[in-house]
Amino acid sequence: MTEHTVNEHQKTEHQPNQLKIPKRLTTALVNSLTAGVVPRIGLEQIAVGRKPEVEAILRDLDNIAEGGAAFKLITGRYGSGKSFLLQMIRNYAMDREFVVADADLSPERRLVGTKGQGLATYRELMTRLSTRTRPDGGALEPFLQKWIAGLQQTAMTQLNIRPDDPALPLEVEKQIYLVTGEMQNLVHGFDFAKVLASYWNGYKLADDDLKQSALRWLRGEFATKTEAKKELSVGVIIDDDNWYDYFKLWSEFTARIGYKGLLLFIDEAVNLYKITNSISRQSNYEKLLTMFNDTMQGKAEHLGIFVGGTPQFVEDERRGLYSYEALRSRLIDGRYSASAYANYTGPIIKLAMLSHEEILILLQKLRQIHALHFAYTASLSDEQLVGFMQMAVNRLGADELLTTREVVRDFMDVLHTLHQNPDVTYEQLLGERAALSDGLARGAKGSQKESDELDDFLAEFEL
Repeated sequence: MTEHTVNEHQKTEHQPNQLKIPKRLTTALVNSLTAGVVPRIGLEQIAVGRKPEVEAILRDLDNIAEGGAAFKLITGRYGSGKSFLLQMIRNYAMDREFVVADADLSPERRLVGTKGQGLATYRELMTRLSTRTRPDGGALEPFLQKWIAGLQQTAMTQLNIRPDDPALPLEVEKQIYLVTGEMQNLVHGFDFAKVLASYWNGYKLADDDLKQSALRWLRGEFATKTEAKKELSVGVIIDDDNWYDYFKLWSEFTARIGYKGLLLFIDEAVNLYKITNSISRQSNYEKLLTMFNDTMQGKAEHLGIFVGGTPQFVEDERRGLYSYEALRSRLIDGRYSASAYANYTGPIIKLAMLSHEEILILLQKLRQIHALHFAYTASLSDEQLVGFMQMAVNRLGADELLTTREVVRDFMDVLHTLHQNPDVTYEQLLGERAALSDGLARGAKGSQKESDELDDFLAEFEL
């Protein structure tokens, strides 16, 4: 940082309450960052860096809005900011009229599984379906109701139909079948359209049971085809094999009813790497390949898929994506790529550690937010923040092991400790920590010296 920049920050560092952030946002930020997890709201208050990565993804969103599709693998070590970037893009997309859904993979949620793990992922994504007006999930029924209400409003204004006119339901039904009829040519489109029509009939007749049956089917909650046939006269259900095909239908549908498209955010994909059974693991990679091909070859429209995972999940040639040759040949860096040159147009975005300047800006933001949340005047200077950052960076093994999450958690720990112990100074707190670190380092050297002396002593003996 330049001297001018430091001076500007020093002018404002004792005036943290200039920030205007609602209490619910500061609460979410402080609690989440203290626990080392990504907050779902307020991310724009602490976002630093990642400009080229964000710009690359925003270009993908523009393409999706125009009818294209995108697939991005976002890789980085644990704590490097994968989940943060995915969450930030999710919030940005909702503000720009995309429908979004997010899910973390786990042993119970995969892309394919013999015990319904793929369907479990579909159900989780549908539960987390969100829009700008319903950002916390559960948006399925609200956006269907919004769509129908919009059709009713259009019919009344454009055709001058009164709300109590019997012609209104007929006109709305006509528009619904116009949308769903175009989808019947797609895979599973006929049944999808039929269930949407059932939802409309339940809406029109005030039949809550029919509406709920349609919603259950759309959420993948029917266990047998017999049950679906009985309640909705539909002979298929969403299951482990076909759930991804329905997301292609959802992306088409969301675009037809006024949204820009559907974005799926799938995090913790390293759980696929952890599958011990090689056949099951390969089946999941095959499903991922299908998603990749569909989005890259234009077989899907208005659909974006963003997957977060570790570099090991991608690059391990024994168990990672590179062990599946069809994926490896598509994901591996090109002949002219080099680690010294960034390339954000490919299917993989590799997240590096934030620069020292970016970390300092982040610490300044956290200092202000913490002071605002607990209603006190921030006293830490920029020089002290620089000292904290240097301690973190100079720690043994920091080049390989230090992550943004660790820096943030440690700094929040410092802020909490100083706030709750007013008699302790910053220098005392960090001095004790530095002394402890030095003591551990000296102890390690002492143990090594004793070991070397013992080796020299034992070398005198011959067997």
